[in-house]
Amino acid sequence: MWGTMTDGDGRRRLGIMGGTFDPVHNGHLVCAEEARWQFGLDEVVFVPAGRPWQKREVTPAEDRYLLTMLATARNPHFSVSRLEIDRGGPTYTLETLRALRDFHGEEAELFFITGADAVLEILTWKDPEAVLGTARFIAATRPEYDLGKLELGRFGDRVSVIQIPALAISSTDIRRRVREGRPIQYLVPPEVAAYIDERQLYRGSDGPERPGGADEPGGADEPGGGE
Repeated sequence: MWGTMTDGDGRRRLGIMGGTFDPVHNGHLVCAEEARWQFGLDEVVFVPAGRPWQKREVTPAEDRYLLTMLATARNPHFSVSRLEIDRGGPTYTLETLRALRDFHGEEAELFFITGADAVLEILTWKDPEAVLGTARFIAATRPEYDLGKLELGRFGDRVSVIQIPALAISSTDIRRRVREGRPIQYLVPPEVAAYIDERQLYRGSDGPERPGGADEPGGADEPGGGE
């Protein structure tokens, strides 16, 4: 861990929370806030994926963007970026990191926050030197998850792990609960629950589910980050 203090060189520390956020839930918010505290981040930017390159059909991007805006509005250290939504085409983590690096410049240090499984797959599928040269990675996992099989240690101090009990919450389960008419209160912010109800999201067939959906921090089927 790097602790909660900003680096002595005064560089701005920017967290990037990547994911489909379909829907965003309290586990995402707890994860982002814990990462902000543990790593002394000045801000956490949520980046909803536009069109994940290896994922089921997702809810329209504008709905997912507005859900994320509603969920993060009360925290002055959180913001939401339309980068991937407006860019169009498949979502790739490396491209997103490079775009954010270009925008914020070398004076900002980037920390990409997503699930531990997703981190491993990003660094396995993509050029790990390029990815790790662009951002440090914060791998979020559930306390009971066996990290031994992930072998994250081989990436040195460029990858650190945080354990988040709230990651037992998943977007996949929330979609299923809505479809089945079960409650989602206390799993998502009230504003998110109201929007889902108003727009009648997730009421019909949810499409094929992949095990360990990548949009959940802790899942890993999408290079763009955790659900």
